[in-house]
Amino acid sequence: MKERRDGKKVTAAFQGERGAFSEEAAQKLLGPAVEVVPCQRFEEVFQAVASKRVDAAVVPIENTLHGSIHENYDHLLRFQLPIVGETNLRIVHNLITPARTKFRDIKRVYSHPVALNQCLRFFAENPTIEKAQFYDTAGSVKHLMENPEPGAAAIASSVAAAFYGAHIVKRSIEDDRQNFTRFFLLRREPLPSPARRKGDWKTSIVFNLRNAPGALFRAMSVFALRDINLGKIESRPLRGKPWEYHFYVDFLEHVENETAQRALGHLGEFAESVHVLGCYPRGC
Repeated sequence: MKERRDGKKVTAAFQGERGAFSEEAAQKLLGPAVEVVPCQRFEEVFQAVASKRVDAAVVPIENTLHGSIHENYDHLLRFQLPIVGETNLRIVHNLITPARTKFRDIKRVYSHPVALNQCLRFFAENPTIEKAQFYDTAGSVKHLMENPEPGAAAIASSVAAAFYGAHIVKRSIEDDRQNFTRFFLLRREPLPSPARRKGDWKTSIVFNLRNAPGALFRAMSVFALRDINLGKIESRPLRGKPWEYHFYVDFLEHVENETAQRALGHLGEFAESVHVLGCYPRGC
């Protein structure tokens, strides 16, 4: 849902500064009119929705190069805010400067460590340019515009450059163009069940198993026996029980379809707990 019933703008929290990739994902999921609320930490993003300060949250959950954002898997279980949507955002890293800075004058580049490490070819080709770690990609652009520094640049999104009135010197300097981040859209209530549940639906669940031989094999077999395709499996430590784990699984089926219900019922026969995190249209 991209609009509120009272006609007011939908508000969405995200982690980072204005112009972050998460803001771009929020606009993709909720439309360009969404009113975004930046937060410093991921935990604050979840709290903003749970406390009704905002309508929704947009959080990254995995990147094709960097892997999973494990902290957010833990917050999904802790806050139990239902996942109601997802999107995949192509991550394009741009070299950004204040308008008066030329490429030949750049001596130092600020950005988040992950962004810097995804642009290693650029730094190898320009060995005189120093990498400088910063807490946020968009925040590095904000910092440069508010604190001009001779010879300094930033790596961030085109949205950040536009928001802060900066200049893109070089576009798409990332090493790998197949760099995508998957984002979840979270609300306080799950999506209403559609009349027709055919099509590309995805369900995310979390469960934990008794520590016994073959337990995970049996858990996965409840889906294989019913030809349910799995999109992802992720394990996270179970607090208070060393060497035991929560298992997060995405499967490509609507949770209310008969095959999915039978699979979850079968899983519940030997799993210690099973919780549905959300059922939502498969993102693009």
